Amino acid sequence: MPRDVPLGNGRLLLCFDSDSSVRDLYFPHVGQENHLSGNACRMGVFVDSVFSWIGDGWRRELLYEEDTLVSRADLYHWGMGLLITCLGVVDFHENAHVREILVENLRPERRQVRLFFSQDFNISGNSIGDTAAFDPGTHGIVHYKGNRYFLVNGMTDQSETLSQYAVGVKGVGGREGTFRDAEDGQLSGNPIAQGSVDSVIGLHLELEAHASGSAFYWICAGENWEAVRHLDGLVRHKHPRALIKRTADFWTLWVRKEPLPDGHLSGRIQEQYRRSLLILSTQLDWRGGILAGNDSDVIQYNRDTYSYVWPRDGALVANALDLAGYPADARRFFDFAASVLDEEGYFLHKYNPDGSLASSWHPWVEGGERQLPIQEDETALVLWALWQHFVLYRDIDFIKPLYRSLIKRAADFMVSYRDVETGLPGPSYDLWEERRGIPSFTVAAVFGGLTAASLFCEIFGEDDQARVYRKAASQVRDGASSHLWREDLGRFCRMISRRRDGTLEVDGTCDASLWGLFSFGVYRPDDPRITATMTALREKLWVGGATGGMARYENDDYHRAGREATGNPWFISTLWLADHLVATARTLEDLRGAEELLEWACRHTLPSGVMAEQIHPHSGQPLSVSPLTWSHATFVTTTQRFILRVAEIESEVTPPRRDDWIGRLFAETCNAIHGSCKVR
Repeated sequence: MPRDVPLGNGRLLLCFDSDSSVRDLYFPHVGQENHLSGNACRMGVFVDSVFSWIGDGWRRELLYEEDTLVSRADLYHWGMGLLITCLGVVDFHENAHVREILVENLRPERRQVRLFFSQDFNISGNSIGDTAAFDPGTHGIVHYKGNRYFLVNGMTDQSETLSQYAVGVKGVGGREGTFRDAEDGQLSGNPIAQGSVDSVIGLHLELEAHASGSAFYWICAGENWEAVRHLDGLVRHKHPRALIKRTADFWTLWVRKEPLPDGHLSGRIQEQYRRSLLILSTQLDWRGGILAGNDSDVIQYNRDTYSYVWPRDGALVANALDLAGYPADARRFFDFAASVLDEEGYFLHKYNPDGSLASSWHPWVEGGERQLPIQEDETALVLWALWQHFVLYRDIDFIKPLYRSLIKRAADFMVSYRDVETGLPGPSYDLWEERRGIPSFTVAAVFGGLTAASLFCEIFGEDDQARVYRKAASQVRDGASSHLWREDLGRFCRMISRRRDGTLEVDGTCDASLWGLFSFGVYRPDDPRITATMTALREKLWVGGATGGMARYENDDYHRAGREATGNPWFISTLWLADHLVATARTLEDLRGAEELLEWACRHTLPSGVMAEQIHPHSGQPLSVSPLTWSHATFVTTTQRFILRVAEIESEVTPPRRDDWIGRLFAETCNAIHGSCKVR
């Protein structure tokens, strides 16, 4: 089940499903320590001796309030005669989730409505040794284990305290859980339980005919009992409604501070652009890690999640944030990257938000021989993105401490880790993490990373070292022209690899990631070879029928929904096609195709604006992780490229923010490298 609505502040992240249940709760890092593990924290209603958990029988619509991180769930039950509106936030500053539940009585008689909220914690990812206890100091329920504490409480506009509560054992001795205690409308009041436990709290509203009333619910997260008690007091003192308003105001100001120019993109695209930025913000950890996606439902696929920091994803997301005007978030990522870079100058597969090494399926040996289990594009793209950051923000004081520890160390590795015969990067896993060899995407990324490193060396006055990196980049491009361009295919291939006898094997599969060959500067976007490649990708990977969109590559079996299409449509793949249309546009009319692809992306989000990794080729429903951070970042980047290209076409010169010596360096260096290449 996708996560329709994420809410977070960099330390506390909650993810809601389509039933408006909280399914993931992360603290104290975004993506690290999921204290629900996919268990549902639900809301139920008891009225006129009838009980119902929110779900089947309810008409549900989960959205956000416009241009902010306030969730809005509109819930209607015809049989109960109730209309419920839930507004929720994670406070932008405090580690507290706060909700207002507005209940409207649609009947012509006075009624008592009882709201119940279940908490099904697996603190630190398991249910062993948890405690749930009623706290007489706050009149709330505290769940705790070790140094993880969660205080759950509530009130109404008619009462300052809970109406009911109960805690108990779940999943032991045939007991489903305390949540069942709510279904007769009356809770037991049991004050404490240990082991595998859950809890329920109740709030009562007395509603006159055709009248409404409000209840308030909150969860405070901390590392000890006093911390959550303090937060509970703050919520009460400031009032939940005030915390919702201040959080709404903060995020509205945040997302509108760098508005897009008017008149070039539809209101729908501009709205989705802002929504994508807001959703991106929920996936950023306070320490700098950028999480690939927080949706524990994917654990059913291979008992693991996307709640990790991939340096590749992080670099591309950081670039999107830079383009959109949020350099502080990008800087935190680059600092994080520098802190986890291996002493030898490369990044390993992925990392946890606290900087520790994450799980991996890439082996250190293959066929009895040692190998380096890396995806080299991850190392290269961090340098590429860092240079793009510097072009925009000129923050030399920020770059200085990264120059030797990150830039030169990674660049030296890329120079040394190459295939002697071809000049191309040494073997590594591709960006999809499925096959090992010399992928075209990795080649493009390494070219971009080495070019960036050479430019940094020029800035810091090390011309000899700059020439070393430029020479290596030139050799990489020569190798791409000699070995990756295939006359027999009439386009670039996906990858080459060495057989045991030393000969090269060509993988000619059409793969959307060939986009990297122009995006990172190896070739100009209007190079006939790039044009031929992108045309072939469009022909081979476009998914027909009502859904449309581009598959990732031919016969992609990852979450594949059927054999009628070559794969499921991906947001990333489709927007990469738009990038090429933008890059090669000469007139405003030429941009129409790219705008249509941006509109396609808007049409296939969830109603909340959340983008999944991929969608079903027939139903258009989200598949795999939802939201996927990379999808939203790509939408932001493509939109920014579109706006920049419009400005270039209208003015027939480079826009002012790039028309200076630093902005020209990358293009001039690429031209110099191209000029020194032996193979055109």
